[in-house]
Amino acid sequence: MSAVSVEKSSFVANLFCLGPYRYLIRTAVLGLVLLSLSRLALVVWQFDRVAQTDVLMQLFVQGIRADIIVVCLLLVLPVLLIPLSSVRYLGKFWFQFSYYWCLAALVLLVFMELATPAFILQYDVRPNRLFVEYLKYPKEVLSTLWFGFRVPLVLGVVATLVLTWFMRRIYRSGKCSLTSWSVGKTMGLWCLALVLIFAGVRSTTDHRPANPALFAITSDSMVNSLVLSSAYSVLYAIYNLKHEAHSSEIYGKLPTEQMLKQSLDWPWLKSYQFTNPNYPTAHWQQAVMKREKPLNLVIVLQESLGATFVKSLGGLAVTPELEQLKQQGIWFDNLYATGTRSVRGIEAVVAGFPPTPAQSTVKLSNSQQHFTTLASILQSVGYQTQFIYGGEAHFDNMRSFFSGNGVAQIVEQHQIQNPVFTGSWGASDEDLFNTAHQQLQALHQQRKPFFSLIFTSSNHEPFEFPDGRIDLHEEPKATVNNAVKYADWAMGQFFKKAKQSDYWQDTLFLIVADHNNRVYGDNLIPVEKFHIPGLILGADTKPELLKTLASQIDLAPTLLSMMGVSSCHTMTGRDFTLDNTSPGRALLQFENYFALMQQGPQQQELVILKPDGKSVAGVYQSEQQNLHLSKQPVSLVDKNKALALVQLPSYLYREQKNSSEATCILR
Repeated sequence: MSAVSVEKSSFVANLFCLGPYRYLIRTAVLGLVLLSLSRLALVVWQFDRVAQTDVLMQLFVQGIRADIIVVCLLLVLPVLLIPLSSVRYLGKFWFQFSYYWCLAALVLLVFMELATPAFILQYDVRPNRLFVEYLKYPKEVLSTLWFGFRVPLVLGVVATLVLTWFMRRIYRSGKCSLTSWSVGKTMGLWCLALVLIFAGVRSTTDHRPANPALFAITSDSMVNSLVLSSAYSVLYAIYNLKHEAHSSEIYGKLPTEQMLKQSLDWPWLKSYQFTNPNYPTAHWQQAVMKREKPLNLVIVLQESLGATFVKSLGGLAVTPELEQLKQQGIWFDNLYATGTRSVRGIEAVVAGFPPTPAQSTVKLSNSQQHFTTLASILQSVGYQTQFIYGGEAHFDNMRSFFSGNGVAQIVEQHQIQNPVFTGSWGASDEDLFNTAHQQLQALHQQRKPFFSLIFTSSNHEPFEFPDGRIDLHEEPKATVNNAVKYADWAMGQFFKKAKQSDYWQDTLFLIVADHNNRVYGDNLIPVEKFHIPGLILGADTKPELLKTLASQIDLAPTLLSMMGVSSCHTMTGRDFTLDNTSPGRALLQFENYFALMQQGPQQQELVILKPDGKSVAGVYQSEQQNLHLSKQPVSLVDKNKALALVQLPSYLYREQKNSSEATCILR
């Protein structure tokens, strides 16, 4: 063969092998193919939901666009380092680095897509911030995965390993030389590669680069999530964590004075004086109930007890004990959770704090001390305060939040003596309530007022509880309906003991859910899944059916007033003993969407804020559990009213104006 032929053959081989771009281009092609195939499989699986949206073609087109973003993001670092491939003695190391980096990137994409079906089954959306947050708690998460999702876990790991081996074979295929290109050729194409990577990541010529809001093409949040890849969803959530303090600004921004004025412009706040410029929501709440000796307070925070399980709220008949108890107190017939996670429920019920798109304040750094809670208010007037939990209190940062904000005693799993049953999430609910009863008896004997928060956990995946306690609602045993029925039974046993105790007549009890079990649906916000039961009973409470629309943040001010505790605090919820006739409102945070729901004459009216700064109006019919979105634009007045309410908590947190040390200036 002539020298010219050899040289020409070598040139063609090197051109085909693409020099330093060999692994990068293979990664891009493989990544886009794998993500598209995964999206196709998910669409086939969820075709009934997708078909209702009539965006099938747009879903795939926009999906490729979103996939290009994540692939380009994963290739940014090796592309930036391409010039090293032409440096003597560094070229070999660069090729090894790009090989392992690209292989790891593909493994990440594959693993996240394989984890997606199980996550959708649980949360009705692709993996998001929760996927990262729960990595902090490997014991609880691994236990839940092993006992509740063992088959998907094993299959996912095996499939990831098999696909990794397959991708490695593709990477190693061919007989290409890893010799570097000339400096001129490398640098020339490198400039082009940087432009392409930048364009791919930005994906738009608009003022702001593309983000998940751009791909929200339907009113079904699950279908919207299918447009993205799971890796993109999680990576964007991680990126967004650094913007927590300003998270509400994704909806728009009002001037501070206007925001404060509109946030406090509600009928039940008219009688209060907000006169401290350093703490704009601080006010003196005068208890409506006059008592010589204020009542104790016990809150039973039920894990995942949505209205879907309560017969009198249109759900299943798996809570007979609660149905009996509701006849003995104030029953909230139209109560809504602020979010979908336990920490969001804690934030609302215990701190009376409204929701934001950020993490719950239970987890944020600036709220770990001097943050207004029921515990901090009551501790300041001489109450003994405690938190009782069947698991480990460090989970979801609860120990830090409570101990820094007024809770003096924490009773957790290792302090529960001789439990009859221990599952993935700790001691069973009956062990929890037995311990709580003993604790309340001991506190009562000290003849000091007390506040106790009891947080259940048996109604949590993988739904473990002892045998022989209940007649199963269905087979097999480990189902949510059976777990709810067991949790209800355990609570019923506790209240039977409490009614016979010395502390009953001196104690006010609240039974309320932190959130529903699974918040999902084909609406932009599945409103029906935010509906939860709430009941105040004990002491001298008279039975009452409260039909007014209410939010979890209204419970704390109502409890303080019923207990006979007057105080200065920063909570902006509604005291129903002061005003139970004005039309109510609820605040709902779902993923990156925020809704203000107000009570209308016949139905509930919603303003939904979207993360792209746009808004949409809706009407919710609670009996039919139907949300109808309007095609008419939202008025500026209504949008600003909702915007003020979601901007307020971010402002209070960021400026540290929700302090338990706030003082009231009375005129």
